[in-house]
Amino acid sequence: MKRILFSLALCSASFMSFAQNKDSVFLSRLANEVLHNSRAYENLRVLTKGIGGRLAGSPQMVQAEKWGLKAVQQAGAEKAWLQECMVPHWVRGGKDEATALNVPLANGARRGARMLDVVALGNSLGSNGRLTAPVIEIKSFDDLEAKKDLVRGKIVFYNYAFNPTFVKTFQAYSDANTYRSTGASRAAKYGAVGVIVRSLSHSVDNHPHTGGMRYDSAYAKIPALAIGLRDADWMSSQLAKAPFNVAMRTNGRFLPDTIGHNVIGELKGTEFPNEYITVGGHLDSWDNCEGAHDDGAGCVQTIEILRAFKALGYQPKRTIRFVLFANEENGLRGGTKYAEEAQTKGEKHIFALESDAGGFTPRGFGFTITNDKWAKVQEWQSLVAPYGASEWSLGGGGADIGPLNRTQGTPVAGLQPDSQRYFDVHHARNDVFEAVNKRELELGALNMAALIYLVDQHGL
Repeated sequence: MKRILFSLALCSASFMSFAQNKDSVFLSRLANEVLHNSRAYENLRVLTKGIGGRLAGSPQMVQAEKWGLKAVQQAGAEKAWLQECMVPHWVRGGKDEATALNVPLANGARRGARMLDVVALGNSLGSNGRLTAPVIEIKSFDDLEAKKDLVRGKIVFYNYAFNPTFVKTFQAYSDANTYRSTGASRAAKYGAVGVIVRSLSHSVDNHPHTGGMRYDSAYAKIPALAIGLRDADWMSSQLAKAPFNVAMRTNGRFLPDTIGHNVIGELKGTEFPNEYITVGGHLDSWDNCEGAHDDGAGCVQTIEILRAFKALGYQPKRTIRFVLFANEENGLRGGTKYAEEAQTKGEKHIFALESDAGGFTPRGFGFTITNDKWAKVQEWQSLVAPYGASEWSLGGGGADIGPLNRTQGTPVAGLQPDSQRYFDVHHARNDVFEAVNKRELELGALNMAALIYLVDQHGL
């Protein structure tokens, strides 16, 4: 009996060794293909410089969808289509402005106005012309509660900085994001007439960063701006000397929902065609930038995986879908529609991977997955590590694939690039093509392709 058990163990070990060697050989071929022949960078150039910002409902959104469909077809999709979904149509409506008036000098004298570098928060409503009011600095929601009797009739200036001690900068973003997303309504509750929010960034420039916010229907819908960090620091220092007013003007409004689309390319599985693997990024971006890192990078990486697989003649065991999602930034309608249709059709989605953290150097993957599947996934870590994404951890995914996880329990993962520079450009005018490094972008695509290959070969 001992001999039999030993023989079985030996056979099992030999099989695993053979499989790992086969996988290692293919990943080496994949690396050669991507790093020598990638089209990701040029695709990103066309998307950002040829189309630009792609806010849901805009003409650029329509252009991007047409481009995306053609791009996945040219990359070799066996089937490609547009999946319709209704998307919100918020428009900025004009130039956002804010001016500090009669700002005090150190000697107590007064001086003229100073223009502030600002941008309206996404989904915010306009000011109905020029709004002028005193400013009150609020450093936290606890501070708001302490000063609630002083807020009425004022513009609340939320000066809550990114926490520099969070080495993983998405933790700092999560911590500060509540001031952008809910700050307007929480200030309106106490009678504020507008809000100015410190940009969610720890950069050293003065670019204001937009992003989605939402109103609580119980309170007035007041205008909301983000301000550049240097101007935020300047405002704080001046308010410490004496109070002053700000005149602000915003023009945001909603038009009726309109038709948008997820762009989907597909390679049909040869052994398990009814098991689906999804990989993607979101095609929309904010209108004040080119959306190069957020999330043009994820889209062109997705297309590159498809191109590389086809170039190598790879025939997947399972059906792989390459998805450019609609409307992640201010509605999540694309990801929601994709999951709803999968549920309606009874599709079995075994894994989904998203790239939506920028085109920087890949460091690893974060997984939202059950313990048994996590144990299996960890067996592949050493195969992918030579290509850079060596740090694998629990906790991760992406906004667009989140609905698959919630409706089907689909295991999901997110590419985790180095995050130290991401919030320098996130939702700001400097998120442009020139901010993306070609090699970093390609390494991200390679590591994503490696993980998709391993899930396809071995399942979960």
